[in-house]
Amino acid sequence: MSDLSFAALLLRVRLFLMARGPVLCAAAVLLVAGAAALAWLLPQRALQAQHQRAALRVATAPTPTVAAAPATSSENLDLFYGALGEKRYAEQQVKTLFGLAAKAGLTLRQGEYKAGVDRNARLATYQVTLPVKGSYNDVSNFSLMALRAIPFASLDELSFKRENIGDSQLEARVRLTLFLADQPHGGAP
Repeated sequence: MSDLSFAALLLRVRLFLMARGPVLCAAAVLLVAGAAALAWLLPQRALQAQHQRAALRVATAPTPTVAAAPATSSENLDLFYGALGEKRYAEQQVKTLFGLAAKAGLTLRQGEYKAGVDRNARLATYQVTLPVKGSYNDVSNFSLMALRAIPFASLDELSFKRENIGDSQLEARVRLTLFLADQPHGGAP
C-alpha cells in the first residue's frame, strides 16, 4: 500500500508540473536543489564558525606573566620594621586619637596607657585604652578612622555598654595597641 501511495504522489506531482509548464518545473527543481545545498552547507558553516571562535579565544587569551621572585626573609623583616611607628612619637599618636574622637563626635574621658617592650621581637608596644561615650556609629567610625590614620595600630578590644534600653548614647571601651620601633628604621635592628 505504501508503494501505491508513493507512486500516486509522484503521478500527481508530475501531472501538476506538466500543467504548469517547463518554467515552473525548472524553478521547482532549482528550489529543491537550493534547499538541499543549504541543508548541506549550514552544519559546515556552524562548524567553521565554532573553529573561528576557538581560534579567537586562543589569540586573545592573556599572556602568562612571570611571577616575581618571593621576597627573602631579610627583605620581609625590613618591610616589617619599616611599617612600625617610632617610639618617640607615641604621644603624638595619642593626640591623633583624641582628635579623631572629637571629629567622630565622641565624648572622651581620660584613657589608660601602658608601655611595653618585646625584647625578642625588638619592638615596643604602647597600649591605649579609651573609654568613650557616643552612638554606635560614632564609635565604629572612630575605630575605623584610628586604624586608617595609624597603620601600625591594632584594634584589640571594642566593647559596648548601655545603661538603659532607651539610651541613644553608649559607653564603649576601645583598646588599641601601637607597635613601635625602639629606634628609627635603618634596616632590621
